[in-house]
Amino acid sequence: MDSVQVSMENLKVEGGTNNKEEEKRVSDSSEEEEVGIQNADGSVAVALPQEIEEGNIEYKLKLVNPTQDRIEHLISQMKWRLTEGMGEAIYEIGVEDDGNPTGLSEVEMAASIKNLEMMAKQLSADISVLRTRDAPCGKVAEVLVRRYLTEQFVEVRVAVVGNVDSGKSTMLGVLTRGQLDNGRGLARTNIFIHKHEIETGRTSSISQEILGFDSKGQIVNYAGVRNLSTNEICESSAKIVNFIDLAGHEKYLKTTVFGLTGHSPDFAMLMIGANMGVSGMTKEHLGIVLALRVPVFLVVTKIDMCPENILKETMQQIKKVLKSPGCKKIPILIRNDDDVIVAARNFVSERIAPIFTVSNVTGHNIDLLRKFLNLLPVRTEWEEAQKKPPEFHIDSTFSVPGVGTVVSGTLVAGNIAVNQTLMLGPDEFGNFNPAVVKSIQTKRLPVKTVKAGQTAAIALKKIKRSSLRKGMVMVDPVLKPVSCREFEAEVLVLYHSTTISANYQAVVHSGVAQQTAKLVGLNKDYMRTGDKAKVQFRFMYWPEYMKEGARLIFREGRTKGIGRVTRIIPHDEEIGDIPMLGKRARKKLEREGAIVPLEDRESLNSSTDDEIAPPVTPFSLSSSGGIDKRDHEKKKPTHAPVHVKEVKDGHKEKDHKDHKDGKESKKEKDKKDHAAQHKKDLARKQAHKKAT
Repeated sequence: MDSVQVSMENLKVEGGTNNKEEEKRVSDSSEEEEVGIQNADGSVAVALPQEIEEGNIEYKLKLVNPTQDRIEHLISQMKWRLTEGMGEAIYEIGVEDDGNPTGLSEVEMAASIKNLEMMAKQLSADISVLRTRDAPCGKVAEVLVRRYLTEQFVEVRVAVVGNVDSGKSTMLGVLTRGQLDNGRGLARTNIFIHKHEIETGRTSSISQEILGFDSKGQIVNYAGVRNLSTNEICESSAKIVNFIDLAGHEKYLKTTVFGLTGHSPDFAMLMIGANMGVSGMTKEHLGIVLALRVPVFLVVTKIDMCPENILKETMQQIKKVLKSPGCKKIPILIRNDDDVIVAARNFVSERIAPIFTVSNVTGHNIDLLRKFLNLLPVRTEWEEAQKKPPEFHIDSTFSVPGVGTVVSGTLVAGNIAVNQTLMLGPDEFGNFNPAVVKSIQTKRLPVKTVKAGQTAAIALKKIKRSSLRKGMVMVDPVLKPVSCREFEAEVLVLYHSTTISANYQAVVHSGVAQQTAKLVGLNKDYMRTGDKAKVQFRFMYWPEYMKEGARLIFREGRTKGIGRVTRIIPHDEEIGDIPMLGKRARKKLEREGAIVPLEDRESLNSSTDDEIAPPVTPFSLSSSGGIDKRDHEKKKPTHAPVHVKEVKDGHKEKDHKDHKDGKESKKEKDKKDHAAQHKKDLARKQAHKKAT
């Protein structure tokens, strides 16, 4: 794979599109030549990496006149490759096992393609030739093999992010409806959900659109005379690209972060307006995507209305951001079909960042983007996740008349079937209760089972909607789920204007869990921008379901830091809510004669990264590495007794004499200051009158 990337950096792209002027402008806006493999015109074929046993890519020199035993062996080999690729495989015809492109004559190539199609038919699959290129002894062909529609179609989730007014909803309208925009927002009206979104033209909620491909790579949405419904698209598709349209405005950042963490996208499509450049929210969204380790590709829109100098400046900004130390990606400008195929094959490596320059009005390069979406690989992590016990993350709840309570979300592990009993929770008390699956729908299509990596709506038996909330989970009883109120994490502060210390509060996002949490433990005095630390958070309102190793984002307005959960704190080791004692509170307690706990600076300075030191009171460490709750209870401040005096009628009255004296003396001082200031003002006015 590294050799492919190196070749992509060293080769010069040839070819173009129908719109020569826009192609020239885009080419001029790029300083260095991003690459694809050259096609035809006597160019030298590029050697591919050596074939490996894993994965869905197979090299075949030729498939001419195979014997029956050979055909059976080839069919079993194809079945293995389709299983590795979750129903998709790529065959390189005319290439040796070491990656050397020898090539075949036209007659041999035609016979090889025919035999490959015959083998695919026996496995309920279709083939489509992606491209052909020159080789020393003829031609080399790259062929896509994809299964027919089965009970469970292949689903790829793509989160659409970007700054406000960058054309996210318009792009989805063009892709899913097949009609170009009129330049005034016609295409996006089919995407919006709420009335205020149509009036303002800005997305404020999470909406989902699907783009279906059949086994030959043709788009199903608008293949006929009319646009198909969601059910019809799913029934006719072998592969579904599920777009998650997220908000771009800064005030909806909470919704966008929840869409990226809770919906578990496979890829991210970052939209950038050519006339707007790389804005602050664009960098914000890119940073969140990189923190979640989601592969990202970029789409530059509105190139039809952008001046040449502004387009060139925008491309320079994009390359600078992608090559920065925090990103470290190789920008690849997509100009032709060869670039699309090479970028799609190497996209999962997370080292490259394909860049498309499109126009929703003229349709420039829209076909290249559609082809890239068709070739997006399925994440192999889901195949491993299917072997684990089921875990379903709930991102919304609703009630359907005649059906009952329905929850929708993403299945991140295992498989769920109808009539299966799962544990639902945690509720406000941290408990998990049994729930029976009544029925399942995927993309509004009734199914019997759903597997990891798919989104679904599940109807539950005898569960009230009032007892549910967004952020709950359904897991297998074998896991014996336990709610979490406090947890330890290793965090990195991306940006903060001041310092972060004890009792700092931020919104923590981890999976579908999103809640305000307080910083109750820290292994140093404070944190600043760029600092790493081991901390302990406590949820403010109710327990959540957390897992060790899960990624998290904590933010206060804009994103402030990222991290990973390292340990779930058991209930008997929780610190609890630490009181915030400022200077005034300490002095007041000292005046009343209370014992005020002081911070043990020596223990804070001598703490290591492997232990948690207390931020407010000198707690000791437990044997498990957490903070001992018993010491915290011992160190609680004890207030001095309040003096009382007896009254004749038998009631008791607090003695507030000292407090009243202090209050009266303060009032007298304020009166004197006010009188002195009044005299100064009168004297200044008289002097001004004399001068005039």
